[in-house]
Amino acid sequence: MSTVNLGLIQTHATDDKVDNLQRTMTLVREAAAKGAKIVCLQELFLTPYFCKREDTELFDLAEPIPGKTTEDLSALAKELNVVIVASLFEKRAAGLYHNTAAIIDADGTYMGKYRKMHIPEDPGFNEKFYFTPGDTGYRVWRTKHGNIGVLVCWDQWYPEAARLTAMQGADILFYPTAIGWLASEKDELGKAQHCAWETVQRGHAVANGCFVAAVNRVGFEEETEFWGQSFVANPYGEIVAKASRKDEEVLIVPVELKEVEDFRRIWPFFRDRRIDSYQPIVQRWGNE
Repeated sequence: MSTVNLGLIQTHATDDKVDNLQRTMTLVREAAAKGAKIVCLQELFLTPYFCKREDTELFDLAEPIPGKTTEDLSALAKELNVVIVASLFEKRAAGLYHNTAAIIDADGTYMGKYRKMHIPEDPGFNEKFYFTPGDTGYRVWRTKHGNIGVLVCWDQWYPEAARLTAMQGADILFYPTAIGWLASEKDELGKAQHCAWETVQRGHAVANGCFVAAVNRVGFEEETEFWGQSFVANPYGEIVAKASRKDEEVLIVPVELKEVEDFRRIWPFFRDRRIDSYQPIVQRWGNE
């Protein structure tokens, strides 16, 4: 099918992982009932965003991937005939943890994982303490309902990540996200911060001639107000659907995959890339 319905699950999280999983699975069922074929969950959907402080006990929140949660989601995906993108805290080994997205096909097959490559370290976002940078590379999954690439939150600021994923054949880039305003910054910088977040991802859609779907959480967690506003942008960078700032939502967005090829024929950015001139991009800064 050329048209596929995306389901973006924008919700909150509590300290009860079982409750978070069950509520989310109920929302996936709702999305499927509304016609969704590819469903993406927000970043670290099983827990509150725990990276606000450095606490070694919080490593107990991590789990193997594949594991019990992916088994539960695989059964759900098969039952509903939907692809599921699930962002989880992965325990790879003692002392080795990742921020990881699991990709499950519509027949329940666990297709693999993407480990978040770019790890931030900012006030209220102390991720370098918890997450080892990813080593899976940029990947695309050819699912029953479309060719998708998955990146995670801080990855969404890097055009290199979007480009390399699109070059693997992605028609849709999914970004499970947990981003919000710190109370101390919102009045002065809140509008500009949200504008930057939305604009850079719309730019990825244009530069790569693909759809972009960003899935954020909502609610207050300590000093952070997650700003929701999950959205889908088309290859022209136009926002075709957006969720609210505060409310939980199951956002269903039909996308016409033929638009990807139509756009790339008109604006053939991949054809005109000067790959012979890009070697300096692998340097940290300038020629040094």
